[in-house]
Amino acid sequence: MDYSNELKELFLMNQTYATLFTLTNKIQIEGDKYFDVLTSRQYMTILSILHLPEEETTLNNIARKMGTSKQNINRIVANLEKNEYVQVVPSPNDKRAINVKVTDLGKQVMIKCSRVGINFMADVFHEFTQDELETLWSLLKKMYRFNGEEQDGFEDDANFMEDEELDKIKAEALKEFSRRRNKVNKKD
Repeated sequence: MDYSNELKELFLMNQTYATLFTLTNKIQIEGDKYFDVLTSRQYMTILSILHLPEEETTLNNIARKMGTSKQNINRIVANLEKNEYVQVVPSPNDKRAINVKVTDLGKQVMIKCSRVGINFMADVFHEFTQDELETLWSLLKKMYRFNGEEQDGFEDDANFMEDEELDKIKAEALKEFSRRRNKVNKKD
């Protein structure tokens, strides 16, 4: 029996997995350089907290949002708490659980990191058109569902500052983002 199609598919799957694995590490290392005061994992942890309802910021919910283990999130939260970016408080809904709250200092760090994060996104995805980004995102979400679990994404705005202040920061950041994207697209 000829298994050439199966071998080709398996080869492509192996290469895709290896590429995703190494790409994740590469993006994390580059992100760490951009964010400076936070690691990429710390940034995404705080972002996850800010995207959850305040009374649901348990370690389990943060881990689920990040697609990682509770133990991993526990280590990251401990480091964030040591730097006073988050505060651990008893959960109002479950006496066995704790909730994680972002402190004012943590919010200020997130504002700083969000600004450079926009530059990071512009630089990482500089060769992608909007259509390619939509296709890539769609394929990655499809892959996320391999075990039947849907991704709890980050489509909604994070809850951590007044709308007026947020609008001002967004406008400034988008102006720089547009400049970077247009600069790169003019090279093509």
